[in-house]
Amino acid sequence: MMQTLEIISVNLWQILISLANLLIVFLILKKFLFIPVKKAMDQRQAAVDEQYTAAAEAAEHARTQQRQWDEKMQTAQEEADALLKNAAEGASRRRDTILAEAKERADGIVRQAQAQAELEKQKAAADMKHEIVDVSTALTEKMLSREIREEDHRALFESFLENIGDDDDIGS
Repeated sequence: MMQTLEIISVNLWQILISLANLLIVFLILKKFLFIPVKKAMDQRQAAVDEQYTAAAEAAEHARTQQRQWDEKMQTAQEEADALLKNAAEGASRRRDTILAEAKERADGIVRQAQAQAELEKQKAAADMKHEIVDVSTALTEKMLSREIREEDHRALFESFLENIGDDDDIGS
C-alpha cells in the first residue's frame, strides 16, 4: 500500500522546480517574445494612427480644394453670365445702330428722291414755260405780222405768264 501512496504523494521540490522553470520560461518569453511583439504592435498601431491622420488631412485638403473649386466655378459661371449679358447688350446696341443707320440712309434716299422729283418737276415746269414762250413768240410773230403794237404784245405776254405762274402755284 505504500507504493500507491507514493504515486499520490506530492513532491514539494518538484513543484518548486516546475514553478521555477515556469518562471524562467515566462521571463524568457517576456524578454524575447512578448516585449518585441508588443513593440511591433505599438509600431503598427502608430503607423495605422499615422495613416488615419494622413487620411484625415487628405480628406480635409480635398474638402478645402472642393470648396475652392466650387468658388472658382461659381465665379467662372458669374463671369460667363456677365460676358453673355455684355455680348447680348453689345449686339442689341449694334442692332440699334445698324437700324438707325439704315433708317438714316433710307431717309436720305427718300429726301434725295424727293429733291430729284422736285428738280424734275421744276425742270418740267421750266421746259413748259420755255415751250409756252416759244409758242407765245410764234404767236407774237404772227400777231406782229398783223401789226399789233409792241405794248399790247408785252401786256398780253406778261398776263399770259402770270396766269401760267398762278396755275403752277395752285397745282403745287
